[in-house]
Formats: sequence, structure tokens, C-alpha cells
Amino acid sequence: MPDYPDPDSKNVLAPGCERCPALADAREHISWGNGSLDAELVVVGEAPGAGTPEAELWKGGNWTGMAYTARHSGRKIRDLFADLGFDNDDLYYTNAVKCFPEGEDGSNREPTSEERANCRPYLETEIEEIEPRAVVATGKHATTSLLATEGKSIDGFLDSILEPVALGSLETTLVPVLHPSYQAVWLSRLDYTYEGYLDAIAETLAGVE
Repeated sequence: MPDYPDPDSKNVLAPGCERCPALADAREHISWGNGSLDAELVVVGEAPGAGTPEAELWKGGNWTGMAYTARHSGRKIRDLFADLGFDNDDLYYTNAVKCFPEGEDGSNREPTSEERANCRPYLETEIEEIEPRAVVATGKHATTSLLATEGKSIDGFLDSILEPVALGSLETTLVPVLHPSYQAVWLSRLDYTYEGYLDAIAETLAGVE
């Protein structure tokens, strides 16, 4: 099991942000990035999920105020990077949208393009501050938000998996990977075993300077 992140590593950029009124009303906490500010990789998720408030530690960003701290997605993505040989000093975790986007049934919905745009300056600030070798986007929405920094869009997310894209304005490279919630579904459809997927990620990241 991966180590739970140190709460002191929470990188608060704008306490009380209300750029998106609907998100401000729905959230319990803003889910700020966490991890090393000297990280080799920045890992970007979509947005915090609803979380599990009764959980002891892995409650989820909406309840912890830290990205990728859910019992399911958080553990899965942190397990993946541990299996790749990275430790906590190598990584910084954040989201394209920092607040929980609540759907009509109380679960999380997809963030809107406006919400991604409102939050993008925070994401850009994090990347500029950390200066990572690569930015790993987990899923379609994180990838879309990062491509927008270059005025680019995505056409078929699965075709973009592990295809590096230079982000010139941020002086780093984007590497899209599967969202942890869909990893089990799509690995076999992409002809990967879990071990083969790890090897492919490692090879791709090794080629990014």
C-alpha cells in the first residue's frame, strides 16, 4: 500500500477561491496539489471525487484538501508510480480542476470546459514552480486541460495514450495515461497486461528529457 501523503505538502495557491460558484458551493475543501516542489514528475488528475468522509485516511481530496487521496483512485495511481520505482520525492500530484464537481445524484460529474479554464492558471503556476521533466495526465479531461495551454485539442483520447506532446509554454512534456478508474477496463482492450503497461510507461518516460 502506498504511503499516505504528508498533509504539510499541500500547496495552497488561493485559499477560498470562488472562480466557479457552483464548485465553491459543492466542495468541502479545495483539493490542492501535494508532494515535492522539486518533483521530477507532476501527475495531473481530472478533479477530486466525492470521497468517503468516514474513511480514516484515504477520504479523497474533497475531504482532505489534497489531490489523489481517495481510497480508490488515489491508491491506484500512487501504487502505479510506486510499481514504476518512483518515490514521494519524485512526484507531485494535482488536478486540472481543484474542487469537487457535484452531479445531480451527489456523485462527481465531469468538469465543464469553463471550470477547466478557470482553474488552469493554478495548474500552470504549479508546473512553472516545479519545473518537472514531464507532466503525466491521467485521463481525458486532464489531458484536454494541459493541451489547452498550447491551444491544442484532443481527437480520440485512447489514441493519445503514451504519446508525448511538447508543452512549449510550460517548458515540459505531456504524457497522457489512463485514468485509474478506467485502467482495468481499458488495459486489455489496448493489448496491455498491467506489467506490460508499466513497461510502456517506463519506456515512454525514459525517452522524455
